[in-house]
Amino acid sequence: MNEAQSARRSHYADFYSPSVPTTGFGLIVGNCQAESLRIVLDSEELPLLRIPPVHELDAADVERLHVLISHADALVSQPIRNDYHGLRLGTSQLNASLPRGSRSATIPVVRYTGLHPFQLAMHVEGVDESPPMVAYHDVRVLAAAAGISLAGALRPRSVRAVAADSLAELRRREAELDVTISDLFDQPDFAEMRTVNHPGNRILMTLGDRVLTALGPPATATDPGRPLLNAVHAPREEWVIDAWGAREEPRRDWIVDGAIVDREEVAEAHRGWYARHPAFVHAALDRIGPLLRRWPRRPGAPLSL
Repeated sequence: MNEAQSARRSHYADFYSPSVPTTGFGLIVGNCQAESLRIVLDSEELPLLRIPPVHELDAADVERLHVLISHADALVSQPIRNDYHGLRLGTSQLNASLPRGSRSATIPVVRYTGLHPFQLAMHVEGVDESPPMVAYHDVRVLAAAAGISLAGALRPRSVRAVAADSLAELRRREAELDVTISDLFDQPDFAEMRTVNHPGNRILMTLGDRVLTALGPPATATDPGRPLLNAVHAPREEWVIDAWGAREEPRRDWIVDGAIVDREEVAEAHRGWYARHPAFVHAALDRIGPLLRRWPRRPGAPLSL
């Protein structure tokens, strides 16, 4: 076992422990949002084990997860399709391992583009690598890689249209879940969405309260006293701020782990990445047709950031 593997197993010590907890405990399964939700829900009444995000689990991890679930008092899960990555990780597959009498709740993956209508967080099958510097795509830079020059900004009505599309998709995904969150985005706030998929503490706390209500009996989530999902902050575009009548100051650049990262450096690094991954560019553009139609094109004009 190398140093990185050893550090990972230490970080998830409860998950990799050869024993199973003998007292009541719960699990939250999903992406990075799941770990932040675990932090606000973990309590003496229901300890929640820290587990790796689903995209990091291998076959041995999944078998360990099912063993833990078979002893758990509660399971909270984001929606995961059956046989995800060829593994028994689907929400229904996980719930099937719960002992009789245990509680479960399904929760949405929080994704909202109304404050960052230029930003994409996506993966394409066959391309496992993420772009450098920040694992987010700017639709203007991505489109330019395919020879499509988009306007640098959207009009206010288009910003709101992108937001409405985003909320419609979130509500569609929530329709069959036990917990919803889409109602919190009627008046969007940059403090509540650092990127399209990194919600702030108020969103996470409200989601936590609703999870506890769904599990019953009602309880209250606990604020950890520090910002969660705080490592990456996307630029704040002036035209987006104006569209919402927000009070925030525009910010041209990214903030990554507390450091300012020049957006043009990010764009240049991503241009090189797209040149090396043309299959990603074409597959991604095929998937975001509705968003592309929201952006006016500028024939022959260079992309301006």
